[in-house]
Amino acid sequence: MAKLKPTVITCAITGGTHTPTMSPYLPVTPDAIIEQAIGAAKAGAAILHLHARDPETRQPTGDVDTWLYILRSIRAETDAILNMTTGGSTFMSIEDRLAAPLTASPELCSCNMGSMNFGSYMMKDKYMGQWLYDWEEGYLEASRGAIFRNTFLDIETIMTKMGEGGTRFEFECYDVGHLYNLKHMMDRGFVQGVPFIQMIVGTLGGIGPGPENLMFMKETADRLFGPGKYEWSVLAGGRHQMNMATMAATMGGNVRVGLEDSLYAGPGKMAESNAEQVTMIRGVIEALKGRIATPDEARAALGLKGGAAVKF
Repeated sequence: MAKLKPTVITCAITGGTHTPTMSPYLPVTPDAIIEQAIGAAKAGAAILHLHARDPETRQPTGDVDTWLYILRSIRAETDAILNMTTGGSTFMSIEDRLAAPLTASPELCSCNMGSMNFGSYMMKDKYMGQWLYDWEEGYLEASRGAIFRNTFLDIETIMTKMGEGGTRFEFECYDVGHLYNLKHMMDRGFVQGVPFIQMIVGTLGGIGPGPENLMFMKETADRLFGPGKYEWSVLAGGRHQMNMATMAATMGGNVRVGLEDSLYAGPGKMAESNAEQVTMIRGVIEALKGRIATPDEARAALGLKGGAAVKF
């Protein structure tokens, strides 16, 4: 291992990309999200990255009441850090994306660092004629012509409004240019404290997977922010999830797994829970003589305000 300090595991429970037909194990109701989030925390995830789903349609939702039910239920059972998305889905307005986070004022929320094509339409071909819900095919196909909007004004709005309540950010960087956007926002005074950068490889519309791309992201971040001057983590989509997370761990980074990013636990084997993926990457870290971080250790590393200061 490249570092002695503990590795923070983030688990992304459901996301806004995968649809119910794709896996019987994907949590697509509030109660299922709650159950799997608690399980992931027990398995060793210090941070739970959360999206909400409508209890009837199973679609991503920004509904405040649904969000509060999920947050309060998870918080009652674990002290893991609850990281709320401000991305929601490609089809939500910035107002919809911010409604629940502004109400809840979490310790941590995501902040996407640039607009981009975010293509999930390629996945639909595998499931033609098998859809469990009539919205799924159109939802995926719509990503062909959609832009995941994160303008500089959107980013300023998220940073300003969420930052007023003491919320810190997981800066989601899908490409090298997003790192430069983050540096620009830091230079303008919008970022307080040590930034927490999520380097994302393997998403259609962003930088591709592979060791060379991850190394380029890391080297760029070192040039922009200074080695050791930021916290960082890595997530990769689909089959690249575990090998890229393993590479991050050996480089001294933190890691993210979860059914938002990959539905599998090995070639041809569907993950039966988020906890299964957490257990897998925890095993890798511990086999490398590393140690996973507790929620309080993650809070200290990221400079978070603590669970007592949230509004849920």
